[in-house]
Amino acid sequence: MCGIAGFVSTSEKKEPILKHMLDRIEHRGPDGEGMYINSKVALGHKRLAIIDLHTGGQPIYNEDKSVVVVLNGEIYNYQELKEELEKDGHTFVTKTDTEVLVHGYEKWGVDLPKHLRGMYAFALWDDKKEALHLVRDAWGIKPLYYYQGEDTFLFASEIKAFLDYPTFKKELNREILLPYLCFNSTPTKETFFKGVYRLDPGEILILKEGNVEIQSFFSLQFEEEKMSMEEAVTNIKKAMKNSVQYHMIADVEVGSFLSSGIDSSYLVALAHPNKTYTIGHKETRYDEAHYAKELTEKLGIHNTSKTITKEEYMEAIPRILYYMDEPLANPSAISLYFLAGMASQDVKVVLTGEGADELFGGYNSYLQAPSKIWYNKIPYGVRHVFAKMVSHFKEARGLNFIYRNGMRLEDIHIGIGRVFSDKEAGKIVRDKKQITTKEITAPIYEKYKNNSDLVKRQAIDYYFWLVHDFLHAVDRNTMAFGLEARTPFLDDEVYEVARRLRPYLKVNKRDTKVALRFSAKEVLPSNAYQRKKLGFPVPLREWLKEEEIYKQIDRVFASTISLELFDYKRIKKLLEEHKSGKKDNYKKIWTIYIFIVWYQVFFT
Repeated sequence: MCGIAGFVSTSEKKEPILKHMLDRIEHRGPDGEGMYINSKVALGHKRLAIIDLHTGGQPIYNEDKSVVVVLNGEIYNYQELKEELEKDGHTFVTKTDTEVLVHGYEKWGVDLPKHLRGMYAFALWDDKKEALHLVRDAWGIKPLYYYQGEDTFLFASEIKAFLDYPTFKKELNREILLPYLCFNSTPTKETFFKGVYRLDPGEILILKEGNVEIQSFFSLQFEEEKMSMEEAVTNIKKAMKNSVQYHMIADVEVGSFLSSGIDSSYLVALAHPNKTYTIGHKETRYDEAHYAKELTEKLGIHNTSKTITKEEYMEAIPRILYYMDEPLANPSAISLYFLAGMASQDVKVVLTGEGADELFGGYNSYLQAPSKIWYNKIPYGVRHVFAKMVSHFKEARGLNFIYRNGMRLEDIHIGIGRVFSDKEAGKIVRDKKQITTKEITAPIYEKYKNNSDLVKRQAIDYYFWLVHDFLHAVDRNTMAFGLEARTPFLDDEVYEVARRLRPYLKVNKRDTKVALRFSAKEVLPSNAYQRKKLGFPVPLREWLKEEEIYKQIDRVFASTISLELFDYKRIKKLLEEHKSGKKDNYKKIWTIYIFIVWYQVFFT
């Protein structure tokens, strides 16, 4: 795991500029630094040494040095690829996984990513063609951003690497504030830094003669097959064991994050790492440490846990948002920072359970509730009329049910954790020129229009929540401490099994991740396979009612930039309603608060 940065420019003073860019992301790779510079391009690398500790420094070259690469990530099948490439006559001079990229490019060209199994973002310069290739892995585990100015093209693992570039213009992109309030993260290719874009999962960007071309080499596909529960469980077990074996490949010790849920518990039971890490709070309902302790004692492995106080949680937010680059209002993202810091004291690599919910059907919104099945027997036209009628009333539990089930999924659904409706967000945001959530999700719904609503939900949650929220939080928080996080559920073999599961193998009226739970049951010595998802929960709902934190947020809401961007009376009302217990507004308050603090970190 590492950090990469660079640029294509005719500037003569490339080395000091590149050095400043790399210094900004030094936390991603404290073990070493490397550069490649010529008259047209500068590539930089900050290394976190995981594989080939002694000769794996980057950049890495092919035999005649006409192809050069810098990599952030791991190629898990590099040994098989190396053997194949050596048979073709390619000469390797290191034992690092990175070297398969330059020789693989020579053999397969732009089809190289189709042969890779791993998590990665890399930049490859072809000196003969004078072309830069930027590639991001199929799952979006590792980040990659780019910016194109008048005479310069920049790229980096984190946006902050651009801040010291002489001609980079730091300007707030105000047109995505509405969707941020709805998603609690940045759901677009655009970022809040105007002109800065993220490369999407499974994409290749080719820059040649100033022209940018983007190609896609992967997209999520579901092809349901006839399969018994026994067959599904057998296939899942085989794929998961294989994936965990690959994800344990390292020349350093591998530990694991551990919550109380099935995903991380399953990984720990399969991998059996010596060290696991858990975070919690003193409030019992938000503390997962006792579950983790119970499991690890039965497995005979060590668990380290930490209880976070509300004081240290709140104090750390500006620091964490600097590492985040972008505003992210998922409360567990802050907890992950403390978890990563604790783990980094012992190990350089951890396993984590992201991806299981999206692939195997893990969210409660996927459940086939009996009430919904009954209601949906009413003709859609009638349900739609009811929905239109109740849309004019204030939100209420029963009315929300009628509205949701009388509208097409693609007209209202943006994923598992919508915070504001577009209408609510539109009233709060002062700048009325905004991108709507429907504009953002429409291409995904179009792509999966012939699939079931369950598959549509999975696709939306993968593309928007998994990539932009959960994986973003894991990468930034772990890399802040020079810690590598690996996600065995997001693996080619596991995906090939999951995408073929029929709905009843994923959800029923009572349970989510049905087949995965049966698979986990066979290796777990406790009842963790039955537990509902928590994922390092935070007692924000209660904290925001306390006078001290209430005043802290109120001061931020009354700040200059807040008054410029938001309708103060409306956001103040959200705060007052929550404190008095009239409404549960904590997610809405937190989403606004995080954005303002993020803005203050980067712009003031």
